[in-house]
Amino acid sequence: MSELRSASGFDPEAPLPAAPEPWEYLPMPQLRDAPPWAMAEMILAQPAVVARVGQRLLGDGSAAALAALVRDTISHGETVVVTGCGTSDYAGRGAAAILREACGVAGLPAPGPQSAGAFELSCDPPRGLVIGVSHEGGTGATIAALEAARARGARTALITGSPHSPAAKGCDVVLATVEMDRSWCHTIGYVSPLAAACVTAGLIAGHSPDPQRIRRRIAMGLEAAHGRHGAMGNAAARARQLLVIASGADRITARELSLKVEEAAWLPTTARALETFLHGHLPATGPDTALVLLLLERGAIERRAGRARQALAAAAVVGIKPGAILGEQAAALIPDTLTPAGRIVVPDMPELPNEAAALLGAAAPLQLLTLAIAAARGTNPDPIRRDDPRYMRAAEVADAPI
Repeated sequence: MSELRSASGFDPEAPLPAAPEPWEYLPMPQLRDAPPWAMAEMILAQPAVVARVGQRLLGDGSAAALAALVRDTISHGETVVVTGCGTSDYAGRGAAAILREACGVAGLPAPGPQSAGAFELSCDPPRGLVIGVSHEGGTGATIAALEAARARGARTALITGSPHSPAAKGCDVVLATVEMDRSWCHTIGYVSPLAAACVTAGLIAGHSPDPQRIRRRIAMGLEAAHGRHGAMGNAAARARQLLVIASGADRITARELSLKVEEAAWLPTTARALETFLHGHLPATGPDTALVLLLLERGAIERRAGRARQALAAAAVVGIKPGAILGEQAAALIPDTLTPAGRIVVPDMPELPNEAAALLGAAAPLQLLTLAIAAARGTNPDPIRRDDPRYMRAAEVADAPI
């Protein structure tokens, strides 16, 4: 499909440019008249990028330093919270889940790392350790959360593309992922913190992290989605609204998919927990509603898949034609007839822990589905509508100091 064609001269294996030094905000992406968009190129580049991110953070010792901070904080009965805004919020939620699973393997006291939005955290900062996630490192709410946490005596760390960014100032540890997104509809900005969390989690759990495993997992999602995302995207593009339902770790993916579709394709999209969807929300849906089920989570898969079957069947009664992004275990438990809009099935990867396998495996499919919806609706995802002066002004108003 045209939205996946790589532009002439783009090499998905080549390192992406780093952030400006001295630091400044990245300019609006170069506006193109038609696909391939920069977002598509960033998606194709992700397998190589995450491998380099993992190798870089292991090589410079920052992943080991963060792993030691996490272990020390939890061992002393203190709180670890990961925070961010937008895509970085959802990447941070994914990072917290990955780190939490590793802490359990290491036998550290529960509950392990948690996540919280940056604004709320700045209003009620914790002690212990706060890990910020910010791709460019200039997000005001994330900076405020880190500063508020330090003022209360917490230690702070940051996962960011730029170690010279404002958010990095004062942090005890900075994990610099370095390579920057060329699209404002961030995809590199989502998977890079997940890769950083994976190598840090491996060190916490006492394993030898292998960045090539992270690469393979992203590539598996790319391959699974290629050629299968178009029909589902076309179906969603014709809808009045899109609902994304999920359970377990996939709830994080659902939030990121809802953000991506609204940024890239301007289609109202809502993420709901699988069970929540069935408690009062169906009356607002109908034949003009699109629905995507996400289920790559391996834990309690038979129970989750059973409830997913009920949700899909209930949706069909009111005229919804669902699609799905599934792990192979879920796909075996959910009949094709329940997903008439199509399905993407991502093979399992047992050598990766559950949370990492689910989040990394769904990353490229959610992004490619977003591209397909944008293509069907005729939108350019790269500027996230800020090429329209009204939406650029709205962003400026939203970012003005309080």
